[in-house]
Amino acid sequence: MITALIRTVILYLLLIVGLRLTGKRQIGELEPIELVLAMLLSDLSSVPMQDFAIPLLNGVIPILTLLSLSTLFSYASLRSVRLRRLICGEAALIISDGKVLQSAMRRNRLTLDELTEELRSQGITDLNQVKYAVLETSGRLSVLPYPDTLPATPKQMGMKVKDDVFLPTVLINDGRILRDNLDKSGFDETWLQKQLKAHKARSAAEIFLLSVDDKGTVVCLPKEGRI
Repeated sequence: MITALIRTVILYLLLIVGLRLTGKRQIGELEPIELVLAMLLSDLSSVPMQDFAIPLLNGVIPILTLLSLSTLFSYASLRSVRLRRLICGEAALIISDGKVLQSAMRRNRLTLDELTEELRSQGITDLNQVKYAVLETSGRLSVLPYPDTLPATPKQMGMKVKDDVFLPTVLINDGRILRDNLDKSGFDETWLQKQLKAHKARSAAEIFLLSVDDKGTVVCLPKEGRI
């Protein structure tokens, strides 16, 4: 039992570290080579976890090899456009200047139902509103509507808008004080205690989220069910 636990923990940590090094990606945004890597890693790691007759090293070495190859290909694709196109493929233009390119849809095996579904997910129900649509290598459809169908911006209307958008810094996360963030924001423990008192909280453990932006705006959300 202990052997199984140790092997599982080692393989799990190895996969987490390896995938962390390959970069952040959501499942729907994986390139083909990244999807293949994820599938192979899942198979390679499951065998040593279940079969104790297989030495752990026999599972670790293939995993490290695949992660190394993935890193190597990623670096090489940054240096070579041709290799990047070979590994990741190329984006395909599906709609050009308002015209649906049916031949491009057939080449990429994209059905009309899938096209309209992707457009609806981006709030577009009329094909006549779309000037360009590009099928990315990740399978995601990037849509560029005609300018006259987009909401008017203050700049287009000649209005001056004050820049009041600031990035907030989280100081309390689910009852835990993030002291590094507190120091970087330029505030101290005394200031934080004043904020807790102002929001009728006895301690940080009663706060779900507390953040402050560069303007000094504080957002404080107490935990649900707090007495």
